[in-house]
Amino acid sequence: MPLQQGSARVRQRTVLLVGIAVLLGALVLAVVLASLLTHGRHEASPEMLKWKDRGTTKNLQEVILGRCYNYITAQHPELGDKDCLKIWESLKDAFIYKNPCNITPEDYQPLMELASHPIPCNKSLFWSKTGDLAHRYTKSNQNFLTLEDTLLGYMADKVSWCGDPSAPGINYESCPKRSECESNPGSVFWKTASKMFAEAACGVVQVMLNGSVEAGAFRSSSIFGSIEVFNLDPDKVSEVHIWLMQDIGGPQSESCSGHSIQRLINILEERNFKIICEDNYRPVQLLQCVHNPDHTDCRLCTNSS
Repeated sequence: MPLQQGSARVRQRTVLLVGIAVLLGALVLAVVLASLLTHGRHEASPEMLKWKDRGTTKNLQEVILGRCYNYITAQHPELGDKDCLKIWESLKDAFIYKNPCNITPEDYQPLMELASHPIPCNKSLFWSKTGDLAHRYTKSNQNFLTLEDTLLGYMADKVSWCGDPSAPGINYESCPKRSECESNPGSVFWKTASKMFAEAACGVVQVMLNGSVEAGAFRSSSIFGSIEVFNLDPDKVSEVHIWLMQDIGGPQSESCSGHSIQRLINILEERNFKIICEDNYRPVQLLQCVHNPDHTDCRLCTNSS
């Protein structure tokens, strides 16, 4: 009799333990399934970060490759050994799947090395608030080059791009403005390229500034004022020629004797550069006059003294 009672107790404990194990297993399975379902929903519909500026240019790859091939074949065949596919891949790798507020100059270093090329002495033209005029001038006078006339600048001019941590890794809807974060793909690219362009300058360099800007022609916060002017090499650059251009018929806010120009001259002199400043450099003013031929500022005798 005692033996039968003991066996019954063992059977009861066994049934109880099996029941508890089954319940625990069911609970664990339910938790795992819920986790998988939740994770699956999250992965299926990730949300891109939202910003205030325009998104990545549509067909960016085709745009960059097309410009690259055009530059090295039609415009500068001497650069025909450049690998446009590698250049595109290095640009893409600099920003794809990355938070667009965490871009660094190092991200662009492979691109800079692949796309850089020599800049002939006496040809470098820097600009601030005169972009349209400077580029019209270099198109009509190929003795000068702006950054946008180099391979790097030509490919990226008026194009935008940024990445996103979620698939497909490129945000075509929006990209951050500089006011949202300094380390965005566009700002870091242009600062890095501008630094390299300034470091490459040699001989006489030209700077085209806008004398009709009320806040002053030279701005310390501009890319020229904060990066390019400090990366010119006094051992390579013999002179800096400042062309202070005023809009035809526009306000004459500043001349070569103005306060902001004097600040620029002081910075350059402290770095041992020779400086020449000229108000309304005549060859550039003639280009302005193409659109305003009858204006009094465009008479042949203007500034003849």
